Amino acid sequence: MADPSSYRPKPGEIPDSPGVYKFRDEHHRVIYVGKAKSLRQRLASYFQDLAGLHPRTRTMVTTAASVEWTVVSTEVEALQLEYSWIKEYDPRFNVKYRDDKSYPYLAVTMNEDFPRVQVMRGHKRKGVRYFGPYGHAWAIRDTVDLLLRVFPVRTCSAGVFKNAARTGRPCLLGYIGKCSAPCVERVSAEEHRELAEEFCDFMAGRTGTYIRRLERQMTDAAEEMEYEKAARLRDDIGALKKAMEKNAVVLADATDADLIAVAEDELEAAVQIFHVRGGRVRGQRGWVTDKVEAVTTADLVEHALQQLYGEETGDSVPKEVLVPALPDPVEPVQEWLTGRRGSIVSLRIPQRGDKKSLMETVQRNAQQSLALHKTKRASDLTTRSRALEEIAEALDLDSAPLRIECYDISHLQGDDVVASMVVFEDGLQRKSEYRRFQIKSFEGQDDVRSMHEVITRRFRRYLSEKERTGEWADGDLKDGELRDGELKDDEGRPKRFAYPPQLVVVDGGQPQVAAAKKALDELGIDDIAVCGLAKRLEEVWLPDDGDPVVLPRTSEGLYLLQRVRDEAHRFAITYQRTKRAKRFRASPLDDVAGLGETRKQALIKHFGSVKKLRSATIDQICEVPGIGRKTAETIAVALAQAAPAVPAVNTATGEIMEDEEPGTTAGSSQEPVSAGTLDERRGQET
Repeated sequence: MADPSSYRPKPGEIPDSPGVYKFRDEHHRVIYVGKAKSLRQRLASYFQDLAGLHPRTRTMVTTAASVEWTVVSTEVEALQLEYSWIKEYDPRFNVKYRDDKSYPYLAVTMNEDFPRVQVMRGHKRKGVRYFGPYGHAWAIRDTVDLLLRVFPVRTCSAGVFKNAARTGRPCLLGYIGKCSAPCVERVSAEEHRELAEEFCDFMAGRTGTYIRRLERQMTDAAEEMEYEKAARLRDDIGALKKAMEKNAVVLADATDADLIAVAEDELEAAVQIFHVRGGRVRGQRGWVTDKVEAVTTADLVEHALQQLYGEETGDSVPKEVLVPALPDPVEPVQEWLTGRRGSIVSLRIPQRGDKKSLMETVQRNAQQSLALHKTKRASDLTTRSRALEEIAEALDLDSAPLRIECYDISHLQGDDVVASMVVFEDGLQRKSEYRRFQIKSFEGQDDVRSMHEVITRRFRRYLSEKERTGEWADGDLKDGELRDGELKDDEGRPKRFAYPPQLVVVDGGQPQVAAAKKALDELGIDDIAVCGLAKRLEEVWLPDDGDPVVLPRTSEGLYLLQRVRDEAHRFAITYQRTKRAKRFRASPLDDVAGLGETRKQALIKHFGSVKKLRSATIDQICEVPGIGRKTAETIAVALAQAAPAVPAVNTATGEIMEDEEPGTTAGSSQEPVSAGTLDERRGQET
């Protein structure tokens, strides 16, 4: 590990101008490339106190052994040079989207004498028109099969084309009318190229012209009683419309735009791109990347733009690019895109209307892509085994933790404090073993004290089960060996809290870890490891260690710990919201002994609201079917003792209710909180 001060440039050496810089390791390999509006200010930020750097940045500067820079005249040139160097050197600490070269494109080889329509993958070639990318090659073939009726462009390989020209006999497509057969000179090279141009225009979104032209030709043929020709043209129109239906209109103004959405967590990010041409989605692609550097959403967008348009020119760069966050500063990126296209490109965030709705769809696709990537990664046996081994090595455990339990505390401003326990066995969720807790020993907000209570209760139950089964009395059993039925109840189901974990993970840093360790020590348990995962910097904390364990950014062990922690948080907050919703739905009638749901509904239906019921006399309450005098007296006493309700809030609108709505039932979703604190409470939920 290098000391950054050993290669720090001397004061005054770094120019205060735009440029691009490279960090190199001891083997002179480029490990990071960056650009800056001011090289002096940017590079100075890397040589501050290591404790103040982001962990990923700290890892990079301690891996590096030298830094060098190149001055350029504008920020646009810096952007271009940064992209070129990242592509050339492939630095390990730069964000690199996993390439999409496997995505198939519909390509038209306009660089050949007789252009050919085909499916293409890999790097784009000069002089070839590309449409897509598509999710599957069969989608391209279906579209081409429909369009060849109207635009019979060559689709055969060079060998087939030469053989047909040599023998003077076209292939099958030439006989059935799906190829104009330029190989046997049925059409000239110029006529065939014109067909290919029309095919490209149609695929580019200029569809209305051809359909209107065919409709006029069909009408003229019918008027001239050329019914066979009219029928053929009718079928051609149907084929074009069917091909268009495969790409529904998403933007009514026939916009050409690319929409980019990003879904991310602390470790990874997924990018989804929708290519819209002529108001229709013509292609879609997606990338996934590891966050090997400290990046924001805007940084991820800028990297995506570089990879997406770094090799593109002309119409391949659309007039409009819609993104979830704008790079800072946005002007150089927009100027760079304009230069690639040759005309003005608008880079902006959609605010309303169809474009915002479509962006939400792209965002959902990005989230699903990230979730699918995580699922595939977690389901791989080899990957899970490596993750458990890395955790054991990092935490200095004797063996891989085959059972991991994670605990999280959730509350809303100190109310409805709950905790969750989730279980992962062999790196996979064991949902049947999940448990949830209500904090009982105190009221208010104290995550550390809550963690101590939960760990104590969970492992006290484990010890009681262990003692009751007589496991302590039998010293002949080997580690991990159990007597038949020892951990089963009378019905053969696993006993609750009967299995101990090899590792306890808590959501939090040093305080929460210390509380968990203290609880285990008080119970005399010393064979269970404890660690905490702090969400902000993804640092792993161990008991009695002043410094955290920083797992490598690409570590499968860190990825598994994050999944365990996130699942515990999800389970805890779901339970906390359920408890809060149940409390908000509570009614004074719930405290009336012997009053069931049917009679409560009858009372509310009769009086219209609890407020009107509270003001009713006993005789009036007795008028409700099924309510006797004794029950009516009990209801009146219960309502009189209940505190008057504070103004209710409609949770959908935030509106304060002056009076309860007629027909409001005990299952109402109105919350007894002020409108001013509604959003604040949602923001403080943990």
